[in-house]
Amino acid sequence: MKHFNNLILASKSPRRKQLLEAAGYSFEVKTIEFDEIFPAEMDKNQVAEYLAIEKNKAYRKEFNDEIIITADTVVLDQNTILGKPKDITEAKEVLTQLSGKVHSVISGVCISSSSKSVSFSNVTEVKFRVLEEDEISYYLSSEPPLDKAGSYGIQDWIGLVGVEWIKGSYYNVVGLPVDELHKILKEQF
Repeated sequence: MKHFNNLILASKSPRRKQLLEAAGYSFEVKTIEFDEIFPAEMDKNQVAEYLAIEKNKAYRKEFNDEIIITADTVVLDQNTILGKPKDITEAKEVLTQLSGKVHSVISGVCISSSSKSVSFSNVTEVKFRVLEEDEISYYLSSEPPLDKAGSYGIQDWIGLVGVEWIKGSYYNVVGLPVDELHKILKEQF
C-alpha cells in the first residue's frame, strides 16, 4: 500500500479517525472551527459534498504541503436533513421519525493536495424496523448520540438491533466511505 508522509484528517469525528487507522493509514488529526452553512436552495443530496469541499478550502489556507481529507455526513429523510440532535428530546423525535422507514445517509468527502482537489459523495440507504419506544429510550440513556447525524450510530446498540437492511457502504453510514477514499488516494494522490 502506498504510504503518505503528510496526510491530515481534518475532522473531529472519533469514528472517522478509527476507520482511517483501521485502513492502515498514518495521519495527523487537525481541527479548526468551521461553520457548517450551506445555501438554503441547494439540493439536499449535494449538501454533504459541498460542506466537505468548503471545509477543505478552509483547511487548505492553514496547511500547504499536506494531503487533506475532509468529510461531512448528512442523514436525509424525505428531502429533510436530520443533523446532530441538540438534545435527547430531539434525538427521540428523530429516531421515532426514522422508525419503520428507509432513509439515506450521504457522506461527502474532499481530498486535496497543494496542486489538486477531488471530491465525491457516497449514498447508502438504511431501513430501520419499527422501533419500540422503550428501545429508543434505552439507547438514548445508554449511548446518547448527540454527536451523530440522524441521532444514531449504526455501530451502536440501536443499529445492531434496529437496522433491518442497508444498501450501500456500511462504513459510509459510520461516517467515512473508506473503500472509495482508498481508491482515490491510491490512484490520484
